[in-house]
Amino acid sequence: MLDLILRNARIRTVDDQQPHAHTLGVLAGRIVGLDATVEDLPARTVLDCGGATVVPGFGDAHNHMAWFGQSLTELDLSTATTLSQVYDAVARRAAGLPADAWIIGSGYDDTVMGGHPHRAELDRAAGGRPVWLKHRSGHMCAVGSEILRRAGVLDGTADAPEGGVVVRDGDGAPTGLLQERAQALVTDLVMPYPVAELADALGRAAEVYAAEGLTHVVEAGIGLGLIGRSPVEAAAYQLARERGTLRTRVELMVAADNLHALRAHADDGITTGIDLGLRSGFGDDRLRLGPMKIWLDGSLIGRTAAVSEPLCGHDHAGGVYQNSPEEMHRLVVEAHRAGWRVAAHAIGDSAVDLALDAFAEAQRVLPRPDVRHRIEHSGVVRPDQLDRYAELGAVPVPQPRFLYEVGDSMSAGLGPERTVWMYRHRSFLERGIRVPGSSDRPVAPGAPLLGMQSMVERLSRAGTVLAPDERVTAEQALRAYTIDAAWASHDEDRRGSITPGKYADFVILSDDPVLADSTRIGAIDVLATFVAGECVHGADALGDPASLDGPLPMAGTARQHARSHS
Repeated sequence: MLDLILRNARIRTVDDQQPHAHTLGVLAGRIVGLDATVEDLPARTVLDCGGATVVPGFGDAHNHMAWFGQSLTELDLSTATTLSQVYDAVARRAAGLPADAWIIGSGYDDTVMGGHPHRAELDRAAGGRPVWLKHRSGHMCAVGSEILRRAGVLDGTADAPEGGVVVRDGDGAPTGLLQERAQALVTDLVMPYPVAELADALGRAAEVYAAEGLTHVVEAGIGLGLIGRSPVEAAAYQLARERGTLRTRVELMVAADNLHALRAHADDGITTGIDLGLRSGFGDDRLRLGPMKIWLDGSLIGRTAAVSEPLCGHDHAGGVYQNSPEEMHRLVVEAHRAGWRVAAHAIGDSAVDLALDAFAEAQRVLPRPDVRHRIEHSGVVRPDQLDRYAELGAVPVPQPRFLYEVGDSMSAGLGPERTVWMYRHRSFLERGIRVPGSSDRPVAPGAPLLGMQSMVERLSRAGTVLAPDERVTAEQALRAYTIDAAWASHDEDRRGSITPGKYADFVILSDDPVLADSTRIGAIDVLATFVAGECVHGADALGDPASLDGPLPMAGTARQHARSHS
C-alpha cells in the first residue's frame, strides 16, 4: 500500500522522459510511479488536487538562512527611502529601551536613500545607545559612536582588518560606515551567538521557506568569516533538525576562514581542511557539508567589486579583495586537493578571472572530473570568460532577483557597455552551462517564483529591461530552480524532478508558472509543500475532506501546527 497518491493534478515533472503526468504515487519518502503505474494501487491517503499544478520542490543554491532568520526579529529598514526614515525608525525602537540596549536593524539600501546613515545622526536618534544597521548587501554596515568606541576605532587602538575599510570623512573622522571585513570590529563584540538562538532563527526561516515551496537550500557560509554566526554554527542546524523545525533539506558551505593546516599522511595530499578531514559530502540527505566558501571580492552595490575597468564615478579599477589574490588562489587549490568542492564569491570580472585561474591550476595539480566548482554571483562576466566557464566546468550562481531589487544601481555603476555582462543567464545556457536558481536572501527576496519571473523579464525596479538578450523562457527558469539547482549540488539523481525513485519533494501551485503570463509568475500561490512525501506547509488547506481521503502525511512541526489550528 502506498503512503500517498495525488490525483487530478497537472504535474510538470521537469523530466524529459515524461514531461507531464496527472497521478503521483509516494512510498517511504520516494516517488514510486506516475499515472498508469500507480493509479490503481491502494494508498493510505488520496489527495485530489482539483487540477492544481504540481512541480518539483524548489531549490535555492545560495542563501543565508541564519542571517535571514535573525533579521526577522530586527528593525526592518528594507522599505526606507530616505535617511530621515531610518533615523525615525531608530528613534522609535530606542524609545523606552534601557540606556545600554543595542538597536539592530537590517536591510537598508544607500542607493535608494542617497547615502549611508551617519553615526552622529544615529547617536541622536538612539540617545547614545549602541546602533548597528546592516546594509542589505551584507558587505557593509553603519554604526553609532558607542560601537566605534567599544571596538577601539575612536581612540585609534583598533585598525581595520585586511580586506576591510573604516570609512572616514575629509577630516579623517570615522563616519560610522564599515565595509567588508571591517565589519568584524562590530561582530567581534556580539559573536558567537548561542546555538539555541541560532536554531530559533533557523526555525523562523524554515517556516518562510516552506511557505514559498523551497525543499532544499544551500547555506552560503557558516562558522567564521564574513557572515558566520559561530565557530560551532553547524550545531545550530543539528539542533533545529532535532527539534523538527528544519523543514527543508540543507547543504552547508563552510567558510574558508574555518580551514587550517592539517597533519595527514603524505600520500593523502591533504594539507588544509577542517578537523577529522571532513569535507564536501559529509552528512545525509537532510543535512550535509557542501562546498568550501571563499570570498574573493566585495559587492557591486557597495562599489567594492573587483573589476578590470573603473566603475562609473570612480577614478580607478580594482575593488576590495578579501585577502591577497595570491593567498586566495593558494587556498582554492589546497581545498581542491583536500577533496572540497569550492564556491568562490566573485562579483567583478577581475575576481572571476582569479576564480577561473585558481580552478584551472587546481585541476592541473589534481584532476577531478565533474567536480563542479562554483563561482557565486558571477556578477560581471566578460564575453571572453564565458568559454572558460564551459572549459573548466565552473558553475555560475547568479541571483536573478537582484535585477529588480538593485539592478538600476548596478547598471549605473557599470555603464551601458558592461550592463550586458551583468548577471548573465542565456549566454551560459547557450554554451551548455547549467545555471542554478538562487537568491542570496536576505540581500534580495528569496521566493523562487519571484526569481523565476526576474529570469524571464529581467526588469529593474524602474522598469528597464537589463541585458534583454540574457532573458530565458519560463520553462528554463523552472529548471533553474529545480533540476539545475539539484545538479549544482551533485543531487540530480536524487531530486530536482518528479521521477520514480527520487525523493518525493514537490510543490502544489495555484497556477502553472510555465504557462502563466510572466507578470504573474511571482504572484502564484504555493498551496502546499512536501518533503519526502510529508507536508511541511499547507496542511490546513489540504485538510478539506472534499479533497482528502485519509490522514495527510505531515512532518513534525507541520503536524503540531495543524493540531493547534484544529
